[in-house]
Amino acid sequence: MAAAAVALASAALPQAASARVVRFDVNSTTPLYDGKTFGDAGAYERIDATATFAVDPKSDRLAGIDGLAEAPVNADGEVEFSTDVVILRPTGTASGTLFYEVPNRGRNLSFLLLNLSGGSSSFSVDDPGDGFLMNQGHTLVWSGWQSDLGDNLLKVHLPELEGVTGLTREEMVFDNADEVSTAKVTYPPVSVDEDVTITMRARTGDARETPEGLSARFVDPATVEVTRPKDADGGAIYEVVYEAKGAMPSGLGFVATSDVISFLRGNEGHDTTSPLEGIEHTVGMGISQSGRFMRDLIYNGFNADESGAKVFDGAMAHIAGSRKTFTNGRFAQAGRYSRQHEDHDFPGDQFPFTYVDMTDPVSGESGSILAACDETGTCPLLMHSDTSTEFWQARASLVSTAPDGTALEMPDNVRLYFLAGAPHFNAWGASSKETASCVFPTNPLSSAPTMRALTTAMMDWVADGTAPPASVYPGLAGDDVLVEPATLTLPDLEGLTLSPPVNGLNVRDHASVPPKEGDAYTVLVPKTDADGIAMGGIREPYVAAPLGSYLGWNLRAEGFAAGELCSTTGSLVPFAAGDASADGRKALKDRYNGPEGYQAAVQRAAEDLAAGGLMLEADIERIVADAPAYPSAQ
Repeated sequence: MAAAAVALASAALPQAASARVVRFDVNSTTPLYDGKTFGDAGAYERIDATATFAVDPKSDRLAGIDGLAEAPVNADGEVEFSTDVVILRPTGTASGTLFYEVPNRGRNLSFLLLNLSGGSSSFSVDDPGDGFLMNQGHTLVWSGWQSDLGDNLLKVHLPELEGVTGLTREEMVFDNADEVSTAKVTYPPVSVDEDVTITMRARTGDARETPEGLSARFVDPATVEVTRPKDADGGAIYEVVYEAKGAMPSGLGFVATSDVISFLRGNEGHDTTSPLEGIEHTVGMGISQSGRFMRDLIYNGFNADESGAKVFDGAMAHIAGSRKTFTNGRFAQAGRYSRQHEDHDFPGDQFPFTYVDMTDPVSGESGSILAACDETGTCPLLMHSDTSTEFWQARASLVSTAPDGTALEMPDNVRLYFLAGAPHFNAWGASSKETASCVFPTNPLSSAPTMRALTTAMMDWVADGTAPPASVYPGLAGDDVLVEPATLTLPDLEGLTLSPPVNGLNVRDHASVPPKEGDAYTVLVPKTDADGIAMGGIREPYVAAPLGSYLGWNLRAEGFAAGELCSTTGSLVPFAAGDASADGRKALKDRYNGPEGYQAAVQRAAEDLAAGGLMLEADIERIVADAPAYPSAQ
């Protein structure tokens, strides 16, 4: 796989253009935010456009895209496809930097993370939040790369591979006690009357079984109906395997992203002219699914365009862990991602895991995420950031350590940052919530403060070479912070003695459906303090001055595959306000001198982070003002 990625990149050497933007249709231009201005950048306008591409299916650069050779071609023998594009352009003085966010399932998450805005189930830029990105004068861009999305989401439009069929599988966890449930499938069956193979497991490591009372059928080409045994656990894993049609060369999503940014930044080789002027630098960010996509794009050599020019000067992969994506496959399912209980053995999680070239002692393969761009001299400046959740659910230890546990030293163009105690992702101001399927209330923290500082640092790194803060990530310095999960010492929380499982990893052969499992990797997690909060990372103010145990993991409750990891929401287990908790954790009265002492501790933590470049001075006042309410003693 690693060798194939390097082979893909070999075509980034100058040659006749065989992958390019051939048309860029501006569908509308709309003034934004009632003319509100953002400093020197002035007001912003939104451009909705469609970029159309033509690629030579025989191009060496595209040789690794599954299904491309079977795609329909135009009169020139090229494969055509298109993608949705949204641009937010300043009407005043622009910074010269194009900030591109890889959409997450077709949505904008960067405004939630960086602009502190509200969220939306569709693609939206309607809420500018505090205007963080606009105040800096950046030109903001999004474009589609995933095809299996609704019409209110940004997506790529790919040709179907006519006559191509094959086995595909779908997995679902219903988390309810209904005897009959339905689920949407990614690809339609060859016939809705075909037989469907269905199995179930109580837990990931259990054998697949088809007990009495379990069956499945298609009720329409997009929906499978599962009838479940009467005594089935609500959190059981169901898997259907069937003969599907509707395959696409989904790996063209990498080309769509690479080539639209190449075009918009003004690189040569395209058939039309960019609507943007003065773009000097490009920075790309991916969050969660799209962070994994960003790593995958770089790994597969697409940070070089067809002419060999660099696409992204800087790249930020946030909360990706050690994983990539299930994007490049004729029956790809880019929305899948491995967790300890859900989608555990889907593609997208195999070697290489990190940015250091090595030979993997488990699989025997060699390479790194940066192998292809190293070959062509197109590697970006790169920031990789994870939370506590990624160490439990996304094998983040494999980013900073070799598979045998040896500490790694990152290349000069890479920084790693760990947000200790934080969950996978929240918007600013989220609240802790209880759910039926999880034991503990959710962890409400957001990584926004540090990510705003790191984004600013990335812009400076790209623009003038100003070095960002040094990496802060367990495992890098050869420290002893990372340990095997079974050896972790955790406090008893709410009377429970806890030993959470980790999302383990095995070498897998995906040529068979379901895949064959090989040797296991060693996956490590950070040590914790007396409150169970992870060590070895950046502690944002609400973690440095906590009101409870902020954890990156949660457990599934009784009746929902009890004891397995529960989602990616993490946990918040509050401290006692009066006397010490029964589990031995210090009470709040023994930590702070009342609400004033707590506020002072939050202030000090924020100032310390700002002094180290891991928080913006301008954000300190907001962070102190928005601190969680100090509870009164009961």
